[in-house]
Amino acid sequence: MSATAIIFYAISAFILGTGILAVTTRKIFRSAIWLLFSLIGIAALYFLLQVEFIAAVQIIVYVGGIVVLIIFSIFLTQKSGDEMPKPIRSRSLFSAIAAILGFAFTTNLIAHYGFNELSNTPFAFDISKIGLQMLSTTEHGYILPFELVSILLLAAMIGCIVIAIKVKPEEKK
Repeated sequence: MSATAIIFYAISAFILGTGILAVTTRKIFRSAIWLLFSLIGIAALYFLLQVEFIAAVQIIVYVGGIVVLIIFSIFLTQKSGDEMPKPIRSRSLFSAIAAILGFAFTTNLIAHYGFNELSNTPFAFDISKIGLQMLSTTEHGYILPFELVSILLLAAMIGCIVIAIKVKPEEKK
C-alpha cells in the first residue's frame, strides 16, 4: 500500500469520524465544531488531490463562512448550551435502516461499475479562467448562483436573529 493510499484512508476515517460525531453529539455547539473539522478534512482531501484552489475555496467559504455563520446563530439563540433532546427510538431505527440500505446501494454500485482509471496525467486548469467563469454573466457563468446563495445566507441570518430576539414575558406590554 502506498503512502498516498494510507494518507487517503486516514483523512477519510477522520472525515467519517467527525461527521458521525457531528450528527450524534447532543450539544449543538459541539456538533457545529465537529462539522467544522469534517469540512477541514474535506479540504485536506482536495489538497491531497492537488487541487489547491478548490481546497482554499472549501476553507474560505465553508469553514470560514458557513460554519462561522452557524456558530454565530447558535450563540444568538437563548439555549445555545443546552443539550438537544434524545432522538425517538423509531427515528433512530429508521435512520439505521436507511444508513444500511444506503451503504448496501453504494457498495452494489461500486461493485457493479467500479472505478476505471482513465489517465495518469493530472488535469490542467488556470486559476484566471476559473475566476472569469465564476464572475461571468454569460450562459455558463456562475455569478447568479453566488448572488442567490448570498441572499439565502442573509435571510437565514436575519431569521436566526428574529428567533433569538424573543420578548421575555415580563417585558410584554
